[in-house]
Amino acid sequence: MSVRRRSIIIFVIVLAIVVVGYRLLRHRNAGRSLHAEPPIPVTVATAVRKDIPIYLHALGTVQAYRTVTVQPMVSGPLASVDFHEGQDVRKGQLLAEIDPRPYRAALDQALAKQAQDEAALKAARINLQRYQMLIAQKYASAQQVSDQEATVAEDAALVQQDKAAAETAHTNLSYTRILAPINGRTGILQVNAGNIVTPSLSTGIVVINTLQPIYVSFSLPQQDLPTIQQALQDRRPDVLAVDSHDVPIDHGVLTVLDNQVNSSTGTLTMRARFPNPKTSLWPGAFVDIRLLARTDLNVITVPAVAVRQGPDGSYVYLVVASRASATASAPVSREKGKHARPQGPHVVVRPVRIGYSNQDVAVVDAGLSPGNEVVTEGGSRLRDGSLIRIATPAAPPTGQSGTHRFNAPAPRKPQG
Repeated sequence: MSVRRRSIIIFVIVLAIVVVGYRLLRHRNAGRSLHAEPPIPVTVATAVRKDIPIYLHALGTVQAYRTVTVQPMVSGPLASVDFHEGQDVRKGQLLAEIDPRPYRAALDQALAKQAQDEAALKAARINLQRYQMLIAQKYASAQQVSDQEATVAEDAALVQQDKAAAETAHTNLSYTRILAPINGRTGILQVNAGNIVTPSLSTGIVVINTLQPIYVSFSLPQQDLPTIQQALQDRRPDVLAVDSHDVPIDHGVLTVLDNQVNSSTGTLTMRARFPNPKTSLWPGAFVDIRLLARTDLNVITVPAVAVRQGPDGSYVYLVVASRASATASAPVSREKGKHARPQGPHVVVRPVRIGYSNQDVAVVDAGLSPGNEVVTEGGSRLRDGSLIRIATPAAPPTGQSGTHRFNAPAPRKPQG
């Protein structure tokens, strides 16, 4: 045998030994890693069927239910201010008074002129009666009777003019008492007592806003129009005003949907009315709005944190063993030299189709059945087939729900 051939044979034998050894070492290390991998602690939740209210989210602007700028109707010195800034006032309540003396004198003058003209009218009517008696006896001419009738009509017109003047003077006098035109809360006083005020006062005396009830205006994308129209057909939709932590501030109803889409923003403007019993909503403030578009009945739900996103879409980690079989370590079985799935509590990747989700709950249209357990916390370390150990979830803080951040009003089931 030549040296060349002998070298080739030795090389092949050494190569075969190296390959076999590498495979045996890799196989042993893999087995060790599976045996040594401890179960991953996770918390789980159960998929359940329930009714889910579907909300549309928007940012709204609070507006006063009614707002009035109190303006003087006559000119004169402001004699007194009879309210405090920020005071709640009732319709008809005295707010301020302008010096009434010139207007009272004008009324007295108008009434005196009316009395004078009424006396002249009375005398003219008596003279007319006399002329009518004399003409019957042919002691007066028809011309005299006609002239006297014209005098009576002229005096009667003067009396009507005097009554109108007296009524105007009386109205102007009443305007010296400035009354609250609506129920509401006063703002900052714009003019102090002692100043001369006129009907052309640019700022008015004070602004009154009605705060109970109150409006909130908000906008939604035009793509939501069919949903909103359907909600308006079924009922008057409920609306929630919430703070930055999704805690309800007040519950109201949608009152109006604008009759056109804003072409520059592609949005629909609408307005909701809130009772505002604690005056938590203040005109000009911004507030988060939740419009109840519909209620999905008897749907499969899981906590929103259980749903994850992958290259192929949404998925969950589905628990495929009972809690009772959970152990600190689970054996690994071998079949025909290949590693089978670990025995005991473990997870598998389950693709799901999500119909609706918010920060608390997700509606699963396909992929899960009621009673399935899914991982909610601890999923960052999981992979398909990972061993798990189910831990007890921490109790939610007192006063908070473990599922929803706010308690929505009991949803009304859609009609039809």
